[in-house]
Amino acid sequence: FTLIELLIVVVIIGILAAIAIPKFANTKEKAYVAAMKSDLKNLATAQEAYFSDAQTYTTTLTTAQFAPSTGVTVTITSGNGTGWAANSSHTGTAKTCAITVGGGATNEGEPICS
Repeated sequence: FTLIELLIVVVIIGILAAIAIPKFANTKEKAYVAAMKSDLKNLATAQEAYFSDAQTYTTTLTTAQFAPSTGVTVTITSGNGTGWAANSSHTGTAKTCAITVGGGATNEGEPICS
């Protein structure tokens, strides 16, 4: 191979890497957001199981017998006999997700991320 051919191959590989790396970073963030949404949906299931026993919603994860995924932090912001709300965040992204159930919430039971 000549030096020109090798340089062309290196340039082509560089262009492909420049295209692939941003797409990979975007895919990682989507996975983090999916993990946060999944944890909030699982928390909703745990809250409903707790409600069926105690006739109220809990404000602690241990009482709900719920453990979030690795890297995800879930916080129950409110809980009473009529509804509850929670937030989630991930160490790999600045986005946060929230879910609200009861109390006249809009998009009730649907995790909303921003």
